[in-house]
Amino acid sequence: MPTAANPDWRLERDADGIAWLTFDKAGASTNTLSAESLQEFRAVLREVSGSPPRGLVIRSGKESGFIAGADIEEFERVKTVDDALSIVRRGWEIFDELAALSFPTLALVRGFCLGGGLELALACRYRVVVDDPATRLGLPEVMLGIVPAWGGMRRLPRVAGAPAALDLLLTGRTIDARRAKKLGIADECVPPRIMMNTARGMILAVPPPRSLPFPLSLTLNRLVRPVIAAQARRQVARRVRREHYPAPYAILDIWVKHDGDALSVPASDPASIARLIQTPTAMNLIRVFRLQERLKSFGREDASRARHVHVVGAGTMGGDIGAWCALRGLTVTLQDQTAQRLKPAMERAARLFADRLKDPRRVRDALDRLAPDVAGDGVARADVIIEAIFENLETKRSVFKALEARARPDALLATNTSSIPLEDIAAELEDPTRLIGLHFFNPVARMMLVEIVVGSATRAELVPRAAAFVRQIDKLPLPVKSAPGFLVNRVLAPYLNEAMRCVDEGVSPETIDQAAVGFGMPMGPVELADTVGLDICLEVGKMLDPAAPAPKKLSELIAAGHLGRKTKRGFYDWSTGKAAKASPEPAAPGLVERLMRPYVAEAKAALADHIVADADLVDAGAIFGTGFAPFRGGPLHYAASSGA
Repeated sequence: MPTAANPDWRLERDADGIAWLTFDKAGASTNTLSAESLQEFRAVLREVSGSPPRGLVIRSGKESGFIAGADIEEFERVKTVDDALSIVRRGWEIFDELAALSFPTLALVRGFCLGGGLELALACRYRVVVDDPATRLGLPEVMLGIVPAWGGMRRLPRVAGAPAALDLLLTGRTIDARRAKKLGIADECVPPRIMMNTARGMILAVPPPRSLPFPLSLTLNRLVRPVIAAQARRQVARRVRREHYPAPYAILDIWVKHDGDALSVPASDPASIARLIQTPTAMNLIRVFRLQERLKSFGREDASRARHVHVVGAGTMGGDIGAWCALRGLTVTLQDQTAQRLKPAMERAARLFADRLKDPRRVRDALDRLAPDVAGDGVARADVIIEAIFENLETKRSVFKALEARARPDALLATNTSSIPLEDIAAELEDPTRLIGLHFFNPVARMMLVEIVVGSATRAELVPRAAAFVRQIDKLPLPVKSAPGFLVNRVLAPYLNEAMRCVDEGVSPETIDQAAVGFGMPMGPVELADTVGLDICLEVGKMLDPAAPAPKKLSELIAAGHLGRKTKRGFYDWSTGKAAKASPEPAAPGLVERLMRPYVAEAKAALADHIVADADLVDAGAIFGTGFAPFRGGPLHYAASSGA
């Protein structure tokens, strides 16, 4: 039972002499490691050490997962170097105590095991992970602009080898249970039904701790580490600049110079957690984390779960929406006019499943969940129906009229339109209050944001239900008002147009794109326009400002049939699959400011028009929907903090 002294931890001993320690943070839906929780954990460890058990199993009392990591609020409260070092020292020393226990210790992981949660698990002698879709392991601190300072930078390379460990440390990406077992991070990967017996069996058997294969053990040699780090540093430099994102460079420095010991780094070193946590990058990335958590909260109050999704339109967007829903475990029927039109979507889905799932059995199961449906028989059974055909008002009206007649009264009717007001589409429905927008972005598998478009007649109770569906398929919902361009296209279009007007004035596309990437955008605006499709850029621009003349070069390219990447030629030559770029010229002073000015201005206008509820949601939409430089915190935050 939890005690008054240790309310977050429950310690029990069974007949075999095994101690079972359950972490169930009081008053929280998720386990996080606050200062209080860690001090309680230390007290329990010392209590257990006073009367050593046969072994100690650490598990979670939450259905949501193992441990989500440290308490982010404590990082936000850091004001001094001593504050930062205190956080590092606390976790480092307590996990060292765990690692030094004389009896076997085991982390039983089901669900997410992130950041400090994985560092705790790595300090145990054994790790058993549950083969469940919700199980994800990773060290995402780099995505917050900081480093895994509680032992992760030291212990992860020692169990997985430097190459795999650095990949996880430098990208912040997570892995599933099977991958964790393959990399050696987990000792066993088992189904839920035998997880308890497996944990008990390992403690009783006391197998020798796993050791690295000899070739991988060489990657830890202090003479080899600089060579591996140099290769990793070059890979990082291709993705991000040190002045924008210092954390991955700091991880490499700490691993090479201090064998991953964050406490050994002098406070004056730019790689120290004391310096990193107070950088604008870290503060803004923590802000982005908060924005993401807010988007995740939409729909949380709605308990409905969809089982069957019907998608009308098997083009790039419709086919990929259907594939993504099937990947996330839903039954999907995909409708188009002929089997030939469905074939490319099914082929793309097979590639997606093979890339994401790896296991042939899981790939087969996902393909079984995605059924071609020319006749549209799935409409009558579906919980969610998504229309994703081409942008033509009359055709969409006709489709929805037919869908309404066949759909269940409680089915969610949604359109993926990117430009047509919901009010126009719903005009001929018997019940126009049923229609809502679910605006996905291309490529569906990579873009996390989904705009939930709310028309003037849309029933209010449909918004949390739509948001719950978006969360169910692991996307980020953003409620927006039905208006031209919604939010994302509205703020993006003026930025792209300004870039193309610069081209008209003689600035090379390469120079423009380099300036934007230098600002921190993931891709330059000219390359982005080519990627989106120049015809779509023109269409959105006309929709947002019908009186404004289109950029001259844009019109010329479209007239010649050069629509960007999809036709192998636009502002760039795409014949090799990538944009062929010449060397950029030096940018004229003020180019970046010129590009960003319309972006920020339109973001302010969207806020004034109440397209979303507040400024934070404008920034969230810009970051997760357009890729606005995350380390700058969003366009409105950037404008307010920089005076732009």
